[in-house]
Amino acid sequence: MTYRSLLYVPAHVVRFVARAHERGADAIILDLEDSVPEADKDAARSSLAKTIASVTRENMRVFVRVNAGERLYEDALAACRASAFGLFIPKVRNPEALEELANFLTDEEAQLRREAMPFIALLEDPAALQAAPAIARVDRVLGLLVGGEDLALALGATPSPEVLRLPKLLVHYAAKAAGKLSLGLLQSVADYADTEVLALAAAEARDHGFDGATCIHPSAVPILNKQFSPGEEELAWANRVLAAAGDTSAPFSLDGRMIDRPVLARAKKILSL
Repeated sequence: MTYRSLLYVPAHVVRFVARAHERGADAIILDLEDSVPEADKDAARSSLAKTIASVTRENMRVFVRVNAGERLYEDALAACRASAFGLFIPKVRNPEALEELANFLTDEEAQLRREAMPFIALLEDPAALQAAPAIARVDRVLGLLVGGEDLALALGATPSPEVLRLPKLLVHYAAKAAGKLSLGLLQSVADYADTEVLALAAAEARDHGFDGATCIHPSAVPILNKQFSPGEEELAWANRVLAAAGDTSAPFSLDGRMIDRPVLARAKKILSL
């Protein structure tokens, strides 16, 4: 399963939910957190069964971004009972919090589901950055993502590409070291209207090995899908490499370049995407 584009949809806005499955995203994130006013949070949670059923009618994978703090467990339990695929968990600071949540959900999941819900952990402050390798190793964790705006706020910094680049790369390395998904761009995505900047940022992230990114507007979905997919030239190169390799695993030369095991593996990975 690819996760090139994950579209946030406010769980309380019926007209957005109704068309979410039409947007072409690889996954939908029904949001109970930042995009939902406090007065609407309980109703948004109570309606999860209906909204998730609406979005998944095209076999869409649906995550729920729960609230941190006192709402966390009730939100997670409601998402479980509503058949969400997984959870986006904000403000994760240590692995113990994820383990405790997983233990809380285990009995309910055993009764209702074939598989446990995977977690995407959002790291949004300096303490989380330091704990990133341990967070990534939690069994439930499917991937990691840095909340750039919240991280900059916690740092007392401006969420510029220069400020966000290093922390996002550190979390990226932690995710990859644990064999987990790494999601995001090396800058803030608050200005989603600048499609040219978004395309360049997504291409840069893919060059670094990121698997995909979240977005808050449907217009970003086709851009992310394109930039996080192999281009025609990449596919042609990968096919030529595998054709030239044949059944051998020994190094060989192609177009004046040495093709050894890592290069061959990269060609196979490109075609698998």
